[in-house]
Amino acid sequence: MQSNGFWSTCRRVCKRVLTFPLIVLVKFYQYCISPLKPPCCRFTPTCSQYALQALRKHGPLKGGWLTLRRILRCHPWGGSGYDPVP
Repeated sequence: MQSNGFWSTCRRVCKRVLTFPLIVLVKFYQYCISPLKPPCCRFTPTCSQYALQALRKHGPLKGGWLTLRRILRCHPWGGSGYDPVP
């Protein structure tokens, strides 16, 4: 029974460790690059806010995949409006 708790804890810690660098990259973009550009995101929340929410909620793999899909949809011929993290 204890080994199950150990692996659950190990998986949770690994998920956080792998997610942290991605969150740092998004935060760097938000604070250093985004202020230099005019606001242009077609969605609410913005793509960088969406990325943070997706990474925190789903971890690096699924959160990264959701973020990539969102960024690829954010172009003049793509959608717009409210698009929350599933």
